Formats: sequence, C-alpha cells, structure tokens
Amino acid sequence: MTALPTTTAPDLLPGAREGGGPQDDADSPPNDSPYADSPHDGLPPGGSRRRGPRPGPRRRTRLVLAALSAVIAVPLVTAAQQSRHLPFDDRLTVHTTAAPGPPAAQEPVLRTVGPRVEARDPRSGTLRWVHERTGSRPLALAAGPGHAFALWSDGLVTDTERVTGSAVRWHRALPGLADWLASGSGRAAGVLQPLTPGARMLAVVTPQRIATFRADDGDLRWVLPAARGCAFEPGRYVRTAGILLVAQPCPGHTNWAAELMAVDDLGRIVPGRTPLRNDRPNVAPNDPPSGVSN
Repeated sequence: MTALPTTTAPDLLPGAREGGGPQDDADSPPNDSPYADSPHDGLPPGGSRRRGPRPGPRRRTRLVLAALSAVIAVPLVTAAQQSRHLPFDDRLTVHTTAAPGPPAAQEPVLRTVGPRVEARDPRSGTLRWVHERTGSRPLALAAGPGHAFALWSDGLVTDTERVTGSAVRWHRALPGLADWLASGSGRAAGVLQPLTPGARMLAVVTPQRIATFRADDGDLRWVLPAARGCAFEPGRYVRTAGILLVAQPCPGHTNWAAELMAVDDLGRIVPGRTPLRNDRPNVAPNDPPSGVSN
C-alpha cells in the first residue's frame, strides 16, 4: 500500500510579511473581494477598515458553484484512494453457505470457469464463493483442507480460505513463471503440488526451480534449482509414499534415473540430509514421512 504524499502549508502566505504586518497595496485584495472583511487582512489594531460593497448575484452564484464543486470532488478523490488499496486486483465474492454438516462435507468443490475460480457445495452444488483478479485468469487449481490454491496467468499463486472464501491468505510469484506460462498452452499442469498429508506445504514447480511455501502463511521454506543444463518438466511427475518425483531432462544423459528429482516437504531427498523445520515458530514440528531417510 503506497502512502499518498502530503503537502506542508508554507509558513507565510504569498504577499504576507513576517510579524503580521500590513500587505503592500499591490498585493491587497480589492474592496469587493470576499476577503476584504477578513479579520486577518493585516490592519493594525484599531485601524480603520473600509467595507466594500456586498458581492452581486453573479458573484454569489460563482462562489456557490465553486463550493459545490469542491464538495462533489471530495468523495471522488476518496474513492480513488480506496481503489488503490485493493491488493493484487483481487475480487472475492461470497455468495452463500451450505447447511451445517460434517467437516468433510463443508469443503467446497473447486473449479475454474473462464476468468474466475468457483467454489460450490459438494452436496447441493450451490455457489459458495468466487475469486477473480482483474487482468488475469486461473490456469490451475490445487486443494487441501482449508486451502484453495490457484495459479494465475500473470504468474501469481494464491491461497484462498476454502470453506467460506472469507479471505485471500497470500500471493506469491516466481521469476519468469508468467512468461513461461504464456509461451505455450497446457503448461500449468503439474505446477502446483501440495506436499505432506493435509497439504501443509505447497511446491510450485517451474523449469528453473522448485519452490516450496508453507500453506498457513505463504512463507518460503526452500528452493531447489534445476541442475546446470537441465530443466524440470512440471507435467511429468509421479507421487509415491509421500514423495514427489519430477522429471528433469538433461541433454546428453543416458541414465534415466539421473533425470528424476525426488523431493518431499523437507526438500531434496538424499542420504544423511539434515531435516528442515517447516512449522511456524512455537509450533511443535510434525514427524517426517515414514520411509524417508533424514
């Protein structure tokens, strides 16, 4: 949010002298000026004051019109300031909620419809909420308990509160993602990869890197760049036993196993690695996935 610049009033008005002395005759308002009767016209105490003629009908009309113009302009300026406060051009519309039920039944079904994300009740199909962003459209969705992840055409990844659509929790962008998405159709497949049971972590796979964010607050936990001369292919992946295998083709390689990258919520899976702490401060860490060497 950008603060609007403020203007400090000068210590002296144009034509005024320090000490409150009288103005020069050339700078004095004419007798018929509405400021001629002002108590701050610079006359010494007890001095005579010439009272000019009252403004005529035309002058009064002009003054009223000027005042009305100022009053009308205030809400317009205020509205312009408020419109700039909308982050990332989000428009989140909450429609209705389904009848209370078990927690699993409260999670709406997500789908992309043209330029927006729709969340509908899984039992009745009632529209729960809609998420739109001006100038962008959703290309892919991923879901977890309480989380609705979306990948947008401008390269942003968002997380919306899934049950009620009450807020967009966070926005994240990766360098070069928007240009790569725009350079070919169908490239959004496999980019969003929830990790761990409950989707506590979200991996965003691009040709240059795999970046993983904590779902609760969007905190970046780790980044794995592709090997030199190689590139990840988000659409070519396999999940098994809590592990994500992503293809990483490298020119000249003949060993296909060397072109697979294995990761989980703690990063690249290698023997003897030191586990990361992905939980927020003051929160007990969860156990790593079974069968994974740390």
